[in-house]
Amino acid sequence: MLLHFFKYHGTGNDFILIDNRQEKLSKNDTELIRRLCDRHFGVGADGLILLERDASLSFKMRYFNADGKPGSMCGNGGRCAVAFAQFLGMIRDEATFEAAGSQYHAIIEKENIRLRMQDVKAIETYDTHWFIDTGSPHHVELVTDLAELDVRDRGARLRYNTYGETGSNINFVEQKSDNSFQVRTYERGVEDETLSCGTGVTAVALAMHHAGKTTAKKVVILMRGGRLEVEFEGDETGYYNIDLIGPAEQVFKGYLEC
Repeated sequence: MLLHFFKYHGTGNDFILIDNRQEKLSKNDTELIRRLCDRHFGVGADGLILLERDASLSFKMRYFNADGKPGSMCGNGGRCAVAFAQFLGMIRDEATFEAAGSQYHAIIEKENIRLRMQDVKAIETYDTHWFIDTGSPHHVELVTDLAELDVRDRGARLRYNTYGETGSNINFVEQKSDNSFQVRTYERGVEDETLSCGTGVTAVALAMHHAGKTTAKKVVILMRGGRLEVEFEGDETGYYNIDLIGPAEQVFKGYLEC
């Protein structure tokens, strides 16, 4: 099979995107997906996304982690999927799509894509961190040595020792100003630090507001791959109208024999 693929990134969080409306690529071929995401023997990516038909929505997004296994919601991946759908002519400047069993809406605003995330009803508070599910599970922890931190080592230890086999994404945070935070994220499924994480920055923005570290309802998150914004309504009892805002860019395309 000759596979036509496209490569996108959202602030450095990179994905292989495939138009699978004809369902030519099997969603059960874990080994093929893992190989395509391998940075040495494949295209290389943090994950793979299939765009498929939906009877009532703009499309279905099927997301797979770099290990080839189905993943939970991916915020940057969702924004890249919307950009890809526009490129394919499936949508114009907005989309409603299904991903990981939930429905999402996005608007294309010039160079940015505004993706409406799930409402968050609860944030768990612990002595050293917060835990929040923004479509994917996230551990949020404030640190003072973010630039020097060994994110892969410390993130892996927390991911497995604290959260077991199911695991959690791990976010390390340093406050830069009243409404901006620097973040580095260890992602499960990738099992390494990624340059950006959309559900992660969403979790950080809400956790920091919940903890009283900021009163802003539009928070700037700086990651190694670039800048994202999270805008929201609500308070410590729950958050809604949560928008993840940032760019999504096609970087190349090609063919592979599979």
